[in-house]
Amino acid sequence: MSEALRVIEGGREIAELMRDIGRRARRAARRLALASAAEKNAALAAMAAEVRAATPAILAANAEDVAEARAAGQTAAYLDRLALDPGRVAGIATAIESVAALPDPVGRVLASFKRPNGLVIERVATPLGVIGVIFESRPNVTADAGALCLKAGNAAILRTGSDSFRSASALREAMAKGLASAGLPADAIQLVPTRDRAAVGHMLAGLDGAIDVIVPRGGKSLVARVQSEARVPVFAHLEGVCHVYVHAAADLAMAKAIVLNAKLRRTGICGAAETLLVDRACAATHLAPLVTMLLDAGCAVRGDETVQAVDPRVEPASEEDWRTEYLDAIIAARVVDGLDAAIEHIETYGSHHTEAIVTDDAAAAVRFFDEVDSAIVLHNASTQFADGGEFGFGAEIGIATGRMHARGPVGVEQLTSFKYRVRGSGQTRP
Repeated sequence: MSEALRVIEGGREIAELMRDIGRRARRAARRLALASAAEKNAALAAMAAEVRAATPAILAANAEDVAEARAAGQTAAYLDRLALDPGRVAGIATAIESVAALPDPVGRVLASFKRPNGLVIERVATPLGVIGVIFESRPNVTADAGALCLKAGNAAILRTGSDSFRSASALREAMAKGLASAGLPADAIQLVPTRDRAAVGHMLAGLDGAIDVIVPRGGKSLVARVQSEARVPVFAHLEGVCHVYVHAAADLAMAKAIVLNAKLRRTGICGAAETLLVDRACAATHLAPLVTMLLDAGCAVRGDETVQAVDPRVEPASEEDWRTEYLDAIIAARVVDGLDAAIEHIETYGSHHTEAIVTDDAAAAVRFFDEVDSAIVLHNASTQFADGGEFGFGAEIGIATGRMHARGPVGVEQLTSFKYRVRGSGQTRP
């Protein structure tokens, strides 16, 4: 048991604990802001090595979390998000190493120009400072968020959900060993050592100015609370109501492969497709094969009248289904009258997360790209590519659907701010 947790159980106030975490994170952030790329990369390599070495302890902690969640009646999709195995732990370590391989985002000259008065002005990337990450059941977020924050020169305060508390604690312990062995402060990545929900409120209040930005990763209720109560900036998406639109000019074999992957590869991630739109112009040839394929694969289909007529196993779709992020083997399906209707449906019911069009018509794809206002828009590819690792970012701290600062996968570049460096030769302003 950590010293912090012993103190809590001895009666120490949560507020005092959280303020102390914030102070230590701010001190660590000052050190990290000055760390060289070589220092950060060495720490990341050491963290990955410690995660591999701690695999038995991490899996033992995770087994307890999974057993507790299963006993509580959590869904299969939820348990899949929570569960680790040797391959997934190895993947966590590899993801940390992939972050180390990225270019250092700090110190990049984003713009440089010279004024008529001779002043030379540069806009240079700097760390954000201290990033609070509040997440639920996916223990790999502990490593992804910690590694990305470190690479961008930021300290991280991580608050995991109750269901993944043991797993996240074991991962953080391994990462802290790696940081210390590389000569960087272990406080650069801290995990809130209590399941008490009051800790979240203190983080949203900013810990007396210690936290610079909050990133929530979890269900709708968590993200809604963060967006409603946070007194610091938030990078977040409320829901991932993602669409696949099978256009009139779609190749059927390609459409089947993309739809199956987009929905069922992993149903519990935010990039999983939740709604299938099929163009009426190709419904006679494409609709039945797509719907039957999904049903035969074990996916429930909730459809409009045209979709229901394809197969008696299709359930009627309600108005609410078009707005629902199932995170399960369920999909809503509708036949639409062309590209305009598909775009209108996405604008009406979507969450501005990720949308895909399947078509051999280049002009239709361009219109879809131009007119669909989502963070990620794909042509002839699965929505499950909505992932920082797949974008070459090494990993992601989350997907942002807002329009300020960061949008789409939030990787190391999005975890920086900037400042202006102005070089003069004695200029004064008249």
